[in-house]
This record gives sequence, C-alpha cells and structure tokens, in this order.
Amino acid sequence: MNDRQPNALMLQHNRQRRKISDKIWRALFLISCVLSALMIVLIIIFIAVKGIRVFLPGYEYGQQNFWDFLTGMTWRQDSKTYGVGFIVINTFTTAAFAALLSFPVATLTALFIVKIAPERLRVAFTTVIELLAAIPSVVYGVFASGAITKLVQQLAAFFGQTSAAGISALSVILLLAIMIFPTICSMAIVAIQAVGKSLEWGSLALGASQTQTNFKVVLSAAKSGIFAGLVLGLGRAFGEATAVTMVAGNAMSGPSWNLFDTTRTLTTTMLSGMHETSGLDYDIRFSAGLVLMAVILLTNALIHLIKRKIGGVDHE
Repeated sequence: MNDRQPNALMLQHNRQRRKISDKIWRALFLISCVLSALMIVLIIIFIAVKGIRVFLPGYEYGQQNFWDFLTGMTWRQDSKTYGVGFIVINTFTTAAFAALLSFPVATLTALFIVKIAPERLRVAFTTVIELLAAIPSVVYGVFASGAITKLVQQLAAFFGQTSAAGISALSVILLLAIMIFPTICSMAIVAIQAVGKSLEWGSLALGASQTQTNFKVVLSAAKSGIFAGLVLGLGRAFGEATAVTMVAGNAMSGPSWNLFDTTRTLTTTMLSGMHETSGLDYDIRFSAGLVLMAVILLTNALIHLIKRKIGGVDHE
C-alpha cells in the first residue's frame, strides 16, 4: 500500500500537469485564431470605410453614383469617369478561362505523379511543381511580357487579327493559367495521396482496371481537396496584379470579347492608382477592392455548388 500511494499521487500529478498543458495550448491556439480573424476583419473594415465613403453625401471630392460605378463600362481617370462593370466581366472571364486551361492539366499531372510515375520521376516532378509555386509574381510577369506576348502576337497575325504587341486578354489568360497551375497541382497531389488504399484495393478487387479506379474512385474521393486547390488557384488569379499589369494593357472601356484586345482587371486597376495618396482617384480604388472581394466570395460559393452537383452532397 505504501508503494502504491506515491505511484497514484505521481499519476494524478502527471494528469493534472497534462491538463494544464492542454489548457495552455488551447488558449494559445484560440489567441492565434482570434488574431488571424481580427486582422481579416480590420482589413475589411479599412477597405470598406475607404471604399464606401465615395458614395456617401458630403464626400469632399464629389459624391459618386454607386449604380453608375457598378454598371459603368468606362474607366477614365482624366474625365473622372469610373465604371467597374466591364472590369468585373474582364476579371471573371480571364480567371475563368485560365482555370479551364489549368485545372484539368494540373489534376491529371497530380494523378500521374502520385499513381503512375516511377519513384525517381515522381520526386523530380514534385520538385518542379514546388519550384514553380515559389517563383515570384514579377518573374512570371517578365516571362509573359517577353515570351507569351510574342506568341500571342504570332497567333493574332495567323488569324488575321491585330494585337498591341501581344498585350491582350489572351496573354493574361495564358499567364494566369501558368501561375495557378502549381497551386492547384500541389493541392491535388496532397488530396490524392490522402485517399485510403482500401478504396483503391476494393475497386480493383471488384474487377475495375487501374485507370478506371484512378478516375472513378481516387479522383472522386479526392474531390474536396482538388476543388480546394481550384479555390486557392482562382484566388491567386483574381488577386494577381503585378504580373497581369505587364501584359493586360489597361483598356479604358469594354468589355471586348476579342481575346487579342487589351483588357483591364480589378487588381490592375487598383495597382495603377496606388501612386496617389489622396483624392477621388485614390479612394475609388478601395471601392474596386470591395467589388473584388465580392467577386471572390461569389466565385468560391459557385465552385462549392459545382462540387456538390458533381459529386453529390459532401459530408466530409
């Protein structure tokens, strides 16, 4: 009994110490989450205050009409005409076309790396994907302005179209497709690797081929992670400014459905006016930022809806 009492006291002491340690770590995690959420809230409040004030009565540089701003098809700083209607269309179409090009290629690449490629090739391809994800945006922009624009200019000449030295919507689409590829592919690789082997073995045991198993079982089971990669990729496409500015051209009106015409996105519009520090032209960029956040939220909701329609209701 005497030997058991110290042991029991020691176990009780260890349990209490572990409980205290768990409470401390939970508190640290909670603080981290609150700080992260607070930063997001502060950013939204700051942008909202700056962006909404231009539409309120008594605005010092002249109240703007919100409906005209939202539906306008011209953006001219010289005449104080600010309409983001065509810019929203351009932003969405360029990002959507980039995703249409990049998403299937990235998903198939991830499937090849995880399920088909030999070990050495798998390691090499994974390293390449990681390097592509680490390349700074400005480097992509320099590459696009030097290579993609020339390709687009040659395509325009082949189809009998004119292009401003290749600076066009098509250049933006190709650039964004390359930029979002490593993000989508990396997420798809992680999602496919997380699929349980039992699902794959069960499919093969029922007589399905390896290819049928990969496409109908593995990709289906990994769809949540793959679509999460698409969301992150589109987030980068919508938010990219520096690289896109180099090849977009900042059209003053639109939208133009000719891929060889110059274009303008919400991010390039915001970036082009950041050299100012005050005035209507400066404040209106924050209004464009609010519109951009709304576009991203609506697009993410649409992607989740598509995911549910394709794979059924997701209970994961």
